[in-house]
Amino acid sequence: MVALYADMIEHVLIDWETVMKETEKRLHNFIRKRVSNFADVDDLVQTTWLEVLIHKGRFKGHARPETWIFGIAMNLVKIYYKDSRLRAYNTAPVESMENEHNPKDEPEIILEGRKNLSLAIENFKKMPEEYQKLLTVLIENDVGYQELADTLSIPIGTVRSRLSRLRAFLKKEMRWEA
Repeated sequence: MVALYADMIEHVLIDWETVMKETEKRLHNFIRKRVSNFADVDDLVQTTWLEVLIHKGRFKGHARPETWIFGIAMNLVKIYYKDSRLRAYNTAPVESMENEHNPKDEPEIILEGRKNLSLAIENFKKMPEEYQKLLTVLIENDVGYQELADTLSIPIGTVRSRLSRLRAFLKKEMRWEA
């Protein structure tokens, strides 16, 4: 009963209107740094406030309200980019796709691709173990430098230098052009 009463007092003490007024400009700038379309920025700001008002009862008080708000905004930005990628895939008219000739469908291109894949697999086996680990994590998880460094428990500078050496190795062994 005491815990329930403490939760009720905690939620009553947060003046969401004041928090929103004080955070408005910072939130707009936060989203603006991540989204280039001004109209979409405004939509994301409004959606963030809507989500805050709808779910303010879920706020546990383990962090500052501003931190919780910016977490909601970051999740909405991620959803925005995920949705925009999906929209990009689904916007091409079917008629234009049917009539479009894709050079990648040519037998010579397919054969060359298979040769390159075989060569890549062969060269993967020749790579030093540190390159193999790096490439495996990179391909399987599709992560950035920092996430790669965290996953492999190595400094980000080491990730950068290994990737640079890996690129040089692949260019040499696969005879790729720069």
